[in-house]
Parts: sequence; structure tokens; C-alpha cells
Amino acid sequence: MRWSRYTHVFFDCDSTLTTVEGIDVLAANASLGERVKELTQAAMDGLIDLDEIYGERLQAINATRGEIRALREVYKRHTVEDAAAVVNMLMALGHQLYIISGGLYEPVKEFGVSLGVPPEHIRAVDVDYDKLAGKWWHGREAGIDNKEDRYLDYRKGALAVSDGKADIIKQLLSGRSGRSLLVGDGTSDLQAARAVDLFLGYGGVVVRAAVERDAPVFMRCPSLAPVLALAAGPAMLCKRDHANPELVRKAIELVTSGALEFRDEPLRVKFESAWAANHGS
Repeated sequence: MRWSRYTHVFFDCDSTLTTVEGIDVLAANASLGERVKELTQAAMDGLIDLDEIYGERLQAINATRGEIRALREVYKRHTVEDAAAVVNMLMALGHQLYIISGGLYEPVKEFGVSLGVPPEHIRAVDVDYDKLAGKWWHGREAGIDNKEDRYLDYRKGALAVSDGKADIIKQLLSGRSGRSLLVGDGTSDLQAARAVDLFLGYGGVVVRAAVERDAPVFMRCPSLAPVLALAAGPAMLCKRDHANPELVRKAIELVTSGALEFRDEPLRVKFESAWAANHGS
């Protein structure tokens, strides 16, 4: 049985491409870690709507522009295992890569670009700053953003609510052909499954009960290497001219050991048939 590739591959960012939650990092720096982390966890688990607590968390943290920018390096230091290699290989194979995140746009964009995702394919939540906060006069005449500007408000939109990612995916796919795959850890990703052909729940950083239960395919290993098998297909992994043969071998080993857990029986049968035809049973 043939397994068709997924041309368009969407990733969440926090707890999917990086092991941290950016807003939780800001909260910890402001000595508000536990309270904000509880709110984030509740939203990601689907216990409360994201829009109910998005602004509340940021207002409580009251971060500066400099602190938000610093998340870029935190994301990079905590990149999920094989994330960059998987992105690079999928791009080399002709897939279109995207990041859709409820995180803050500037650090998410910088991190995504460092992985190899085109900036025009990255969506996250932008914020506005109070330019009269702190030493507001520094850099104004030169037109330089002041790192001491404090958070003022976030720009409300689809990514700051629990069920908004589907709308962003539809916009990005408008006029494009090819099947689509979404990889993410949270219930906001699960709710966006209706906008793609396949959703892969990722539990390599944190396991969300609803995602583990309801995702058609679930993966709990720390590495993102098995994504290659779903996105590019079992047959593609058999080719010998890959630029990163070690990554391919790792993906094959992880899939063979059961890294992909199928909740959808027809999908499982189709994938396992294609896998057996190319890699043996």
C-alpha cells in the first residue's frame, strides 16, 4: 500500500521545536514562575481557553523588550532533539515548512529562521511596547528600539485563542496544492487538526492527556526524527543519497521500535503496510 507524502509540514514551537514555554521563562525571570506555569499548563491541556489568560500572563510579567528578545537564545539553547536536522532534510526534499505558535512573534521568528524555516512561513503573536517606560530617551533620536521598553499589550488574533490555529493554517495553504501535516503538543494544535490532512501529537517534551488520547498519531520519543517517516514516507527513507544518512537511520530505528502510536486503525494499517513493503515487517 502506498503512503503519500505530506508536502506542507506545520510545527508548533514551544514544547515541540524547543523544550521550553517562552512565556513561562519570562515568568520565572519575574519570580512568577509557578503561577504562570499553572495557567499555561491549564490552557495547553484544554482546561481553560487561551484567550482568557493570554493577556493576564503578560500583564503580570510586565517584561521588557530586551527580556522578550532574549527568549531567542533560550529557544536555541533548548532546541528539541533533531529539530534542525529534520527541518533541513524536509526542506531539501521539497517540503514546505511552517511554524504556527501562540508564543511571542519576535523570538519565535528568530528561532524558526535559525532552524531553516522561511520567515514568511512563521506566525506567532506580536506585542506592542510602552515606549515611555524605563529610560525612554535612549536611542530615540537614532530610531533604535529601546530594550527597556515594557510590554503594553498583545495584538489580538487567531493565535492568542485556543481554537484559532486552524484559521492561520487555512490562510497559509490558500491556493497551494499538496497534503498537509501538523505536529504539536497542545490542545490548540489538536483543535487545528481539522485544517490539515494529518495531525501528529508530540509528547516528547510534555504529554497532554487529551492530545495523547485523541491525536490520530502520537509520538512520545524526544527526537523529531520519526516525523520524516510520516511526512516524506517510508519509501523516501530507503533512498541512499540522503545528505544526512545518520538521521535517516535514526528515524528508521525509532519507527521500527514503535515510536509512532496510531489511534486511527485504517491509518495504522496503511502506514504499516507501506513500511513493511520498504523496510520489512
